[in-house]
Amino acid sequence: MTTEERWTAARAPEQHGRTAVVTGASSGIGLATAAALARLGAHVVLAVRDPGRGTLAVSRIREAVPGADLTVQELDLAALDSVRRAARELEGLPRIDLLVNNAGVMWTKGTTTAEGHELQFGVNHLGHFALTNLLLPRLAEHPGSRVVTVSSHLHHLSRPGPPGARPPSGRYRAYNRSKLANLLFTAELQRRLTASGRPTIATAAHPGLAATGLGRGFPAGLRVAGAPFARLLLQDADAGMLSTLRAATDPSARGGSYYGPGGITGTRGAPRIVRPGRGARDERAWRRLWEQSEELTGLTYGG
Repeated sequence: MTTEERWTAARAPEQHGRTAVVTGASSGIGLATAAALARLGAHVVLAVRDPGRGTLAVSRIREAVPGADLTVQELDLAALDSVRRAARELEGLPRIDLLVNNAGVMWTKGTTTAEGHELQFGVNHLGHFALTNLLLPRLAEHPGSRVVTVSSHLHHLSRPGPPGARPPSGRYRAYNRSKLANLLFTAELQRRLTASGRPTIATAAHPGLAATGLGRGFPAGLRVAGAPFARLLLQDADAGMLSTLRAATDPSARGGSYYGPGGITGTRGAPRIVRPGRGARDERAWRRLWEQSEELTGLTYGG
């Protein structure tokens, strides 16, 4: 690994005067990301499903970062009415410079969103698609603004379906599909941002293998059997969030860039630009997903 690739949180530029909205910031990668941005001086909005847990997260961050500028915003990505309500409230902020689409659910079984969509696709992709488009006009007010969407190494196990294809069956395939959707969304969002001349850029990141609350969806037997290996392989949340932090703050980042751990197999190590899977590089799939998402949410580019 070269010196340039050994990126650490110490290399992130200060964020004073900037406002960041981080979804799923009450635990795991989201909490670590919110804390890192607060440490850099940003006003951080913790957009969370449970405001009580958000308040506890604020207390935890302020223990480590005294005086951190933090607020809590209720946001349930599994209900588009909640997404719209949260967006209206967030529009009242003096400014929005950064949106980190971090929240996610993993390997949930047989559950759906308020609108009846498979939960992982609905929360991990559709909710963030809606939130991004609703907040995009405010983001676009500020040069240097960004949308960062957190994907997963598991997107490599999914492929875009043909037009009109039914969603994959099974919670594992559905999760992989939702993470592929994160990258298709980022690529098409960047294409549209460039075409419309907006100053915002879209980037993506994945944490590698990190110990976070998403593991709740693992079968109990797998959690027990895999515990010894997990201790050896998993990064903690502070290491896992570095790819997100770099995607959010690196001045050299270009629109459409995808960041992930630079170690062997891409599961741990310092963050660097990584190559997404072949399915994520299919430009026709970018457009198909965007059009499908517009139909399912009733929202178009930029609101």
